[in-house]
Amino acid sequence: MNDLSQPNPAIADPAAFSGLAIKTSNIIGTNVVSPKNEDLGKVEEVVIDVFNGRIAYLILSFGGFLGMGGKLYAVPWKALHYDNELGVYVLNLAKEQIERAPGFEKETWPEFTDERWNRNVHSYYELPPFWMP
Repeated sequence: MNDLSQPNPAIADPAAFSGLAIKTSNIIGTNVVSPKNEDLGKVEEVVIDVFNGRIAYLILSFGGFLGMGGKLYAVPWKALHYDNELGVYVLNLAKEQIERAPGFEKETWPEFTDERWNRNVHSYYELPPFWMP
């Protein structure tokens, strides 16, 4: 039995516990920017791998005017990092690169169970597929 009156050294280790678990509803709507702070869109949805409990993609909306005509992009989770100071996700791509990324229309989402589609997306971002360690 643990002695709760004594601090747990594993929790004090920042590598063991980040303290930054958040709800997906707090992720949706967050802005995404390039390293040069160019607006790359906002998070529309979160896609989770149900077998290992990891986030597979953040779905990014980009382009269009007043929410019309923009495309959606499945950005691998590992391609982003959160800037706590600015409260945004940073994607290491320029605006022109996201425009060339594999995207889809709001009415025609991809089949996330299609391995070839997943590998194509990860290849564009030069990352291993989300199901690989």
